[in-house]
Amino acid sequence: MAPKRPKSAGAFPKPVERTALKKADSADLYAALDLGTNSCRMLIAQPIGNHFRVVDSFSKSVQLGSGLESSGRLSRSSIFRTVQALKVCRKKLDKYQVKRMRLVATEACRRAKNSRDFLKKVRKETGLRLEIIKTEEEARLAVISCAPLVSAKTEQLLVIDIGGGSTELVWIDLSAVPPQERSKSIMKMKTGMITQGSMPNSQVRVVDWISVPLGVTTLMQKFADVKDENARFALMSCHFEEQLADFIPYINGQDREGFQIIGTSGTVTTVAASHLGLRRYDRNKVDGLRMTSEEIDSVINGYLGLSAEGRQKNIRLTHDRQSLIMSGSAILQALLRSWPTDRLSVADRGLREGLLYAQMYADKVLKV
Repeated sequence: MAPKRPKSAGAFPKPVERTALKKADSADLYAALDLGTNSCRMLIAQPIGNHFRVVDSFSKSVQLGSGLESSGRLSRSSIFRTVQALKVCRKKLDKYQVKRMRLVATEACRRAKNSRDFLKKVRKETGLRLEIIKTEEEARLAVISCAPLVSAKTEQLLVIDIGGGSTELVWIDLSAVPPQERSKSIMKMKTGMITQGSMPNSQVRVVDWISVPLGVTTLMQKFADVKDENARFALMSCHFEEQLADFIPYINGQDREGFQIIGTSGTVTTVAASHLGLRRYDRNKVDGLRMTSEEIDSVINGYLGLSAEGRQKNIRLTHDRQSLIMSGSAILQALLRSWPTDRLSVADRGLREGLLYAQMYADKVLKV
């Protein structure tokens, strides 16, 4: 079956890529930096109406969490790579004279014994103040980033964010929200909604959420000693599914009617690009794509059939993704086994977009 895009995909508030508009005033600019287990990524953007325009961006694989699973510490080489990347970010922030920003670090820094020393080193060498956010805040921002892809027909929403060091799942009940307001209601989620389940005067209800301390890097490292690839894949998938045991929707099950899963991560977008047969990645074709479970399984089985050597030669897999795609696929397959749905909405958006939307909404510069 041909892939379909939901009518609401990208409708609100759609991040707009760099265009030939007049030069942005530094007073209007916002920045969001996401330092994860694998990558350091930053966006600088300008709010326009109910969306934003990307002025500049940065993305670099730094592998900050390399070796963390065994040592519990950030290694010297990982810290060096990361600081060098952050120096580039600092130059971009200075170039555009950005004043309003939020710079966050996630699972690798949450877990590392020497994360405090690392933050001091970053501040000393780059002048940047990184904030280690809690898992619930990471989950909230992941949900906000996916607001444009929420269908008006969606009553029960599951957002999954597969990271390098952890995977966040948030289940939201939107049945009390008028259909035309469901996407906007996600945008308005405030700090505390994830942990408290709902907020006064809010029709959005967070049924449950979970942060599984396993992502593409940590899961791969955990089973690195298993030589047989098929056995390793099966073990990774089953082990991840075991971590969902306390997640309420996993226990109770859900009806298909009015149910939507949105997946945001490099794993999900890579699977989507492979399904489409893209020789060169195209965000406009991937973001908002709906894939069936059968289509996803077909791509994953294709990865398994390639072997590690074959994946290294696959032009649709970037160098950084080649070694991580199987652990990510194991997580994705476990998630799709767990809920009665035959479709997943692909989101090429994440923590950076959530950070920007949240800042702009708080400053009331988005027309929502």
